[in-house]
Amino acid sequence: MRLIIAEKPSLARAIADALPGGGKRQEGAIVCGDTTVTWCLGHLLEQAPPEAYDPADKQWRLDRLPIVPDTWQLAPRSKARGQLAVIRKLIKQATSVVHAGDPDREGQLLVQEVIEYLKYRGPVQRLLISDLNRPAVSRALASLRPNAEFQPLFQAAQARSRADWLYGINLTRAWTLTGRQAGHDGVLSVGRVQTPVLGLIVRRDNSIRDFKPHPFYPLWVDLQVAQGQLRAWWAPKAHQPLDEQGRLIDRTPADALAAQLPGARGTLTTLDQQEKRQAPPLPYSLSALQVDAARRFGLSAQMVLDICQRLYEQHKLITYPRSDCRYLPEEHLALAQRSLSGACQNDDTLRGWLNGADFTLRSKAWNDKQVGAHHALAPTGKPADVSQLSATEGHVFRLIVRNVMAQFYRPLRTFEVKAEFTLLNEAFRARGQSILDPGWKPLFTTREDTPPLPPLTQGEACQALAAGVEEKETRPPEPFTDASLIKAMMNIGRYVDDPNVRRTLRDTDGLGTEATRAGIIETLVQRGYLVRQQKALRATKLGCALIAALPSAVSTPERTALWEQRLRAISEQQDDPNAFQQALLEDLRALLSQSDAARLRHSLQTAQGEVGGPAKRSGATKKSYTRRKSTGSKTATGSRSSTAGKRRTRRTTD
Repeated sequence: MRLIIAEKPSLARAIADALPGGGKRQEGAIVCGDTTVTWCLGHLLEQAPPEAYDPADKQWRLDRLPIVPDTWQLAPRSKARGQLAVIRKLIKQATSVVHAGDPDREGQLLVQEVIEYLKYRGPVQRLLISDLNRPAVSRALASLRPNAEFQPLFQAAQARSRADWLYGINLTRAWTLTGRQAGHDGVLSVGRVQTPVLGLIVRRDNSIRDFKPHPFYPLWVDLQVAQGQLRAWWAPKAHQPLDEQGRLIDRTPADALAAQLPGARGTLTTLDQQEKRQAPPLPYSLSALQVDAARRFGLSAQMVLDICQRLYEQHKLITYPRSDCRYLPEEHLALAQRSLSGACQNDDTLRGWLNGADFTLRSKAWNDKQVGAHHALAPTGKPADVSQLSATEGHVFRLIVRNVMAQFYRPLRTFEVKAEFTLLNEAFRARGQSILDPGWKPLFTTREDTPPLPPLTQGEACQALAAGVEEKETRPPEPFTDASLIKAMMNIGRYVDDPNVRRTLRDTDGLGTEATRAGIIETLVQRGYLVRQQKALRATKLGCALIAALPSAVSTPERTALWEQRLRAISEQQDDPNAFQQALLEDLRALLSQSDAARLRHSLQTAQGEVGGPAKRSGATKKSYTRRKSTGSKTATGSRSSTAGKRRTRRTTD
């Protein structure tokens, strides 16, 4: 008997539908002739707690840190024991096993750890499915690969799981116990991703709080040129009183110049005119979709992830959503017209877009070299039953279809003009844009970003008609929202001061992964470190206090981003998991030595945040906190057992 182990029931059903043999259901499995398909429920196993290695570590004590297992152990998750028993029984009867976890690092770990935990020693093949449509599943079943090819990916995932356990268990215990000494009765959880994310928000909130506005004075002049009128803005010279952005901060010279300008004559001294072509935005990765859906519809990152899971698993309208890729396989190009036509059948907006598409075009989105374990989000081609979709599901589905549809629209062509005029020996600048061909733009917006200028000729004369000075004030940074925070996590190198590290991080995945970013934000909210104020995410007093008390290296992004880089190197056989763990242990010991009750007491007393006193925002004592293992909340490791509610139980530690 061949046994296929899928990551979750929806994937198992899709596999069974594509197999011959009818698909006879039994407890925890589907029998299809000589093949049986069973499934996990997300992670069936988790890292064993500290007391599994030494009973003395059930009690939280500073003198027991760091806790480092000699031989790592896994334990069944309490709610997964029944399904694990089903797989145990089936795997004993199997002559071969097919690993059908999701095609990513965590999916590789999730199923393979079960196979190894149950001590199966027979042949194992790997089934990679990113699209639940029957034709796609059938193609995948015909292209099985040896699971051994994915051993480096498993080792990277295993290294991540163990390292997160070490980091979360030891730092959470250290700062919680230090917090007790400082008078705080509650758990202070620390995680290798969640804490730097909290640090981003705390530092942004501090910048907003400490911001001191100052006025600045832009000067405009309306000019008559040969074929019309335009408005230009003064570009003050360096000897004027300017701020770091080149803005005039003393009104006196602006008023003096404005008084002289009416009637003054000048010349167009510099003219830069060029036609530009802009390709359509690429299809979505999950994070890119979360950013756009937050901006356009006010949806939280977690809401977008949950909607995508329903569109993928329940409605089967989109391909695998937890993707970090924005490119599509080249073989999908030939199928695109059919899949888009199917997706647009029952929606007037989508049909309108479909009518304008030119399927003879090929954009840069179709590129096998850019596609890894996943490809970009795309419609499967199944017609959407609008009556079965909620309003938000419809919104997100249209966004996904739109970005794929845009690949069959012409580029946006614009004519852009930058002009500099000289009057009274001063420079005045104007810019404009004309749309030559809107191309894909109407699918996204009908607004023109920059109005056009009248036709201009290098060296032509101009005359000032009127001038004026506006009084404006500098504004503080905007607080983070779901959209801007996800974008910051994707592009974390922008928040790193060290230029060498910034260069290193330029091409990495940033903080968290496509699958975990939404859950990280929700975890910080649930733990009382963040609150939502309309669309803004603001740090609480407890969140501010924790960041102030921790070593800066724990709350800044450099370590965790470089950590992800090492995990990627392990998956590519360019690094060693043992060396990675040893480096982490050295780092941990240094961090543990910096826990300081006096510093924490001071930060708890002086922290400024949006709501909640520090001692009342933790939401748990140590006893209640450790009990949460069975409820889908974070355990004391700082790890997460659910990112999308009770439905999905994949566990990733952050």
